[in-house]
Amino acid sequence: MIGEWIRFGAAAALIGLGLVVASISVFGVFRLDRSLNRMHSAAMDDTLGISLVLSGLIVISGFTATSLKLLCVIIFLWMASPVSSHLIARLEAVVGKKDEGYKRRRD
Repeated sequence: MIGEWIRFGAAAALIGLGLVVASISVFGVFRLDRSLNRMHSAAMDDTLGISLVLSGLIVISGFTATSLKLLCVIIFLWMASPVSSHLIARLEAVVGKKDEGYKRRRD
């Protein structure tokens, strides 16, 4: 009985922390000027925010086949997201505009 409440509290803390990271990264995507900075903010949400939420779901589901599948999703995200972000950043650096095209507009 008490162990279930501890597991629920740990899962709620992980999911809440993941949602905080996701909301901060959404703020960064809309607020930052350059596309590389926006991409970095979105990649943070992919790797850290989603991983924390999925970790919370693993804790709340216990040791089941579902938790193993969620762990495989986390491992795949940790491997695929940085690689795809690096490829997008490299493409932006090669064909992107110079810094003078990114003047911030104050309205």
